Amino acid sequence: MTARQNLLLAALPASDLERLMPDLKLVSLSSGQPLYQSDAPFRHVYFPIDSIVSLLNVAQDGVSTEMAIVGNEGVLGVSMLTGGGARSNRAVVLSGGNAYRLNGMLLQAEFHRAGRMQHLLLRYMQSLLTQIAQTVVCNRFHCLDQQLCRWLLMSLDRLPSNDFVVTQEFIASILGVRRESVNEAANHLKQAGLIQCSRGHIMVINRLGIETRACECYGAVKHELDRLLIH
Repeated sequence: MTARQNLLLAALPASDLERLMPDLKLVSLSSGQPLYQSDAPFRHVYFPIDSIVSLLNVAQDGVSTEMAIVGNEGVLGVSMLTGGGARSNRAVVLSGGNAYRLNGMLLQAEFHRAGRMQHLLLRYMQSLLTQIAQTVVCNRFHCLDQQLCRWLLMSLDRLPSNDFVVTQEFIASILGVRRESVNEAANHLKQAGLIQCSRGHIMVINRLGIETRACECYGAVKHELDRLLIH
């Protein structure tokens, strides 16, 4: 497990990464683990390696909806760079795995060096805003089957395999729908031979079929991420 398995850290010059390495701590994240709570200050940022974290907006009645997911393409906690010492949303581990944790003050200091890290973080923040905006559009205009396909593809892009542990109840909570609705949408994909699912477990067996059924939102988000972070 190396820091360069995170795409943001991998894009840093060797000297910049070496400066951060003594303070980067490899930590294990468990599925369902809350990393940030609404309106609570936080001290650390996380660079996922093989884990995925869901950013959730929580309404006053407790209903939550996913705004974005963060995996090995990015960093969790960028609001610290804009003066956001506390968050108005939650961050919950969607798929357990590993991440490198860094004191947020050290990331701020690296950002204000105005070097490669600043350039990468600004581009990543732009891609994250695109993902949030596209998620709003998807939730408003596209059917649940399409939303589930988009979500599956975005998760797969951030996982080392096509097999991950997640309950339909958790998917329902992040999509802001009833569990029965997720069960129905998942059954459509299962009957089409695109996924296999059991209690707390989903395996995608035909990614191309999932891509065919997904709406344009997945492609729009992926294109923007590739444009901003790879080039």
